[in-house]
Amino acid sequence: MATVMTAPSKPIVWTSRILRGLAAAFLLFDGGFKLFNPAPVAESFAALGYPDGIALSLGILLLVCTVLAIIPRTAVLGTVLLTGYFGGAIASHVRVGDPLFSLVFPLILGGMLWGGLYLSDARLRAVFPLRAHD
Repeated sequence: MATVMTAPSKPIVWTSRILRGLAAAFLLFDGGFKLFNPAPVAESFAALGYPDGIALSLGILLLVCTVLAIIPRTAVLGTVLLTGYFGGAIASHVRVGDPLFSLVFPLILGGMLWGGLYLSDARLRAVFPLRAHD
């Protein structure tokens, strides 16, 4: 039996755009900030046990993955890659015993990206339906 894919309503499209846009705006800012490696970034990387200069590489990686997540054709790939990036961030914070917010914030960003993508992409909803069919 074929599944009919309907276009999402305008409120759902705008909710998707807002969720993904807010997450992407933060990630673009964060990635750009890492490129310049100001003192707060260098201090936080040192506290996590990362070597000097790694911020530039991680900033470029974050920006590339975020741009992929923004482009409709590559949004799923970018979101998958960002999910891995967030996993690494969470693992780094767990390793040094950082507070709970440091662990939850990447989950929130990932949830915003995946939630927005889920709302806007009928193929994703077909693969992962929220309810079982009869």
